[in-house]
Amino acid sequence: MVVDKLSMGERVDYIICDESQFYESAQIDQLARVVDGLGIDVFAFGILADFRTKLFPGSARLVELADRVNTLQVEALCWCGARATHNARTVGGVMVVEGEQVVVGDVAPGAEVAYEVLCRRHHMRQVTARASRAAHTSSLPLPFKE
Repeated sequence: MVVDKLSMGERVDYIICDESQFYESAQIDQLARVVDGLGIDVFAFGILADFRTKLFPGSARLVELADRVNTLQVEALCWCGARATHNARTVGGVMVVEGEQVVVGDVAPGAEVAYEVLCRRHHMRQVTARASRAAHTSSLPLPFKE
């Protein structure tokens, strides 16, 4: 596509790639060739790891070939307030750590697929916001002396 645009006399200043974790390794190699062969900057955005803490193939290849890797300054927070570094998949509200790397759309009612960002500690312990609230059984606030 880029070569076609350039061949038609169009100008391509840069390429922006979103959700690059879903790219295939061969596509990342193509982007590297665009940078090196055509001198066009490529900016790729995406997450590194899946809900199982495994690198996506596209993300892994990007890290292998990138001239520079930057963590975005906008930081997501876990429900506890700590920096969120991991993605949790929930099915029917319950965190899962096994399954297909990519799931598109919801499944059957009561088994909806959702994602939540967590700090590493809560991801490793499988404590989502919902699980945290379920563990808190008292509806009364803590007693504080005035």
